[in-house]
Amino acid sequence: MGPVVRLSFANAGERRPSRDEAGALRAALARAARDLAALAAQTDEQAAEFLEFQLALIDDDAVIGPALGRVADGVAADLAWRHVMDELISDYGANPSEYVQARRLDVADLRDRVVGALQGQAAAAAPPPGAIVVADDLPPSRFLEIDWSAGGGVALSRGSAASHSAMLARARGVPMLVQLGALPQAGQALLDAEQGFVELDPSDAQLRAFALRRAAPAARNEERFDARRATYRGDAVRLMINIEGPESLSHPAAQFADGVGLMRTELLFEGRDQAPDEETQFAAYAAVLRWAGERPVTIRTLDAGGDKTIRGLSEPGELNPFLGLRGLRLSLRRPDVFTAQLRALARAAIIGNLKVMFPMVTAPHEFVAARTLFHRTVEALREAGTAARVPELGMMVEVPAAALTIADFPATFFSIGTNDLTQYVMACDRTNGAVSDLFDPMGAAVLELVRRVVDHGRASGKAVSLCGDVAGDPRHVLALLNCGLRELSMSPSSLAAAKGAILASSSETRLV
Repeated sequence: MGPVVRLSFANAGERRPSRDEAGALRAALARAARDLAALAAQTDEQAAEFLEFQLALIDDDAVIGPALGRVADGVAADLAWRHVMDELISDYGANPSEYVQARRLDVADLRDRVVGALQGQAAAAAPPPGAIVVADDLPPSRFLEIDWSAGGGVALSRGSAASHSAMLARARGVPMLVQLGALPQAGQALLDAEQGFVELDPSDAQLRAFALRRAAPAARNEERFDARRATYRGDAVRLMINIEGPESLSHPAAQFADGVGLMRTELLFEGRDQAPDEETQFAAYAAVLRWAGERPVTIRTLDAGGDKTIRGLSEPGELNPFLGLRGLRLSLRRPDVFTAQLRALARAAIIGNLKVMFPMVTAPHEFVAARTLFHRTVEALREAGTAARVPELGMMVEVPAAALTIADFPATFFSIGTNDLTQYVMACDRTNGAVSDLFDPMGAAVLELVRRVVDHGRASGKAVSLCGDVAGDPRHVLALLNCGLRELSMSPSSLAAAKGAILASSSETRLV
């Protein structure tokens, strides 16, 4: 609840060319680089990676050269830069990879930053604390320039729930709504990202009712976190967290989790010229295990490909990267990189309660090949006198073929990834707002596969968890429990609401 601040990043006005247009362009690029570097220096590793992409473009001769060439031909610096960047935006938009397409917003942001510097535009005033930021879209760098410590939210006419800014918002607990369409002018707004609505210029009655609704969860936070465990229909329920690395554990809610249900390892590989070495990976895994103590930590091996392009690893030029070399498929093709990760995991396994799972498993022979390589890796470490062990090995269930033949897989546990599973079941790109009405992780077809995996887990005595975004949605937690799930993993910022949803169902739950 707060004042509406409308942001626009388009450049306005005409600019009179200078006598040294090339020098003016270089100065504008230098100013943009300073601003982005300063922003990267004061943020976390995940956010810095997004900004490093823009900084790399500023140093790329393949980008700067054509712009300076146009200036040498007599074109004004701002027009030359805009033309080159618009061509680059078009190239990114034509790429079949959704991850690459998402970079268009970063390129457009850099275009506008440099043009703004050339036109002498002053930095935009920061929104007041607690403001509801309304924009067409919001690049990561613009999101990071805003101080969210006093609250506030984001309402976007376009945008995507899978965008980099949405990832940053989730990590920081900033409410964000996307794909709202044209929003009229307003002075104040109510924004509810749990229920999915924004109310512009609300009445006094709406303001009072909203204030009561917003205060209620805050008053229950202590109760939610004190409830270390709840039961549903007589079964213990474990609520875990999804993390990107050790830095995610600084979230205040992380300490109340029953463990780590998913540690993504992609961030360790991103923004590098080559894969991280064994020691770098071991340090990250060990830090999380030491933090967890006796609680379980499930680490997913590298899930590159699809919308997660890793320089030097992902296959270039795939016509459909979501159906290409990604996840375990890619790791098995790169045993040098995969073995280094398995060595680090095997060494870390002696520190705590580690479980390892493989992503994008489609056929049983893939899992067997990965398991065999893991065992051989541990044998080699022990022969060299290094302490290591094979942890419990499981798999992500995100391919319909795996869900349909789940009994054929020799994994010891399963983790359902509803984001990809829904995408493949519904033939619906989860990053495309035009088909967002079809992307329903709680749809009948998806839940049928979820129940199939859960039923197999119960029959075979193997643990089954769910780690998609829907796991932390308080509207759906009870429905997932009704499917038989008893372990859900979510972002730390979703933990309190999920626990609250379970505890609110007093007839089905009790504290233990």
